[in-house]
Amino acid sequence: MSDSETAILAGGCFWCTEAVFRDVIGVSQVESGYIGGTVANPTYKQVCGGDTGHAEAIKVTYDPAVISYGEVLDVLLGTHDPTQLNRQGNDVGTQYRSAIFPLDEAQRAEAEAAIARWNADHPGQKAVTTVEGPAVWYPAEDHHQEYWEGEGQRNPYCLATIPPKLAKLRKSFQAKVKA
Repeated sequence: MSDSETAILAGGCFWCTEAVFRDVIGVSQVESGYIGGTVANPTYKQVCGGDTGHAEAIKVTYDPAVISYGEVLDVLLGTHDPTQLNRQGNDVGTQYRSAIFPLDEAQRAEAEAAIARWNADHPGQKAVTTVEGPAVWYPAEDHHQEYWEGEGQRNPYCLATIPPKLAKLRKSFQAKVKA
């Protein structure tokens, strides 16, 4: 059995990116949190205020024998709009930026390659996804974890935003979706 690896990704609202990655084969855990800012132990309210510099992000634990880091990045870039600077849909601010937080130089090179791959596959568009870090990870409050599976199913924002992302995942990454 392979050792697990970790990816830290930001693609807008963490409830949305968490819901997508919970459906990806090889992913054993997804934790919502905050990264890339200047305030220690930020709260959701502080991050949503846009003044801490943090991104809403997810920490994905995955089996590299099942899905590679590059494939994880392709899923990220393929299930949100990496061309929107500091926003995803109606969520506006640096906390909703498209970003990859590599944990080492190999991941940094893969992140740059994934962005280049996305740009090559989308002529006339340019990803504004940033490659950031190193940075400190802060887990979000407990009620933000596994949000889609619970409260999110009753949240109008989530009901409008998450199902289209899951449909995009299933259409574009069929071989990488859990049964």
